[in-house]
Amino acid sequence: MPERKTRAAKDDAEPTAFITGSGAPAAGATSLEQALGIQVRAVRRQLDLTVSDLANAAGISVGMLSKIENGQISPSLSTLQAVARALNVPITALFSAFEERRDCSFVRAGQGVVIERRGTKVGHQYELLGHGLGGDIVVEPYLITLTEEAVPYTGFRHGGVEFIHMLSGEVIYRHGDRTYHLRPGDSLMFDSAAAHGPEDLIKRPMTYLSVIVYSRENA
Repeated sequence: MPERKTRAAKDDAEPTAFITGSGAPAAGATSLEQALGIQVRAVRRQLDLTVSDLANAAGISVGMLSKIENGQISPSLSTLQAVARALNVPITALFSAFEERRDCSFVRAGQGVVIERRGTKVGHQYELLGHGLGGDIVVEPYLITLTEEAVPYTGFRHGGVEFIHMLSGEVIYRHGDRTYHLRPGDSLMFDSAAAHGPEDLIKRPMTYLSVIVYSRENA
């Protein structure tokens, strides 16, 4: 008779990695040894040194350096000092890959930066829900409210991609030569270089989440 696995046995099994449905590449955890090895290899290559060149300059074996670069060992402080000296960098520079900063923006409800539109865009209120982080890509999340006094405006045009998710109210939204009837729960994502904006404000006031993404080099 086959042995049945108990709940405890299942709990003791190796856990399955949790992933999302996103197609974004995984950001796996990096150990100190792995990060150290990555940094040593990167600096060595920047200086156009072979593994043998650096090993000889640091007074260690090629095998030892290879294990360091592959994150297979925890080298002693004296070994790290020798490697750093051979690379002509401070020892702290070898740990920079491990001490990278992971940025995060937190905004409490109602505390976003509010931008009031004027002129033809009167009644269009923007609340910035996050500030710019580092990296090559800029993400600007807004909570947009169109008040009772708001009027249609379809002349918005800017670089990047915009995502809209309707929260309340009802609107006919134009993008280029097409229009979309948006109700609560509807979403729209588009190339924001084309003229776009609310064309017919059917039910006011209305609110929707707008996320604009663009390359920092084009900012």
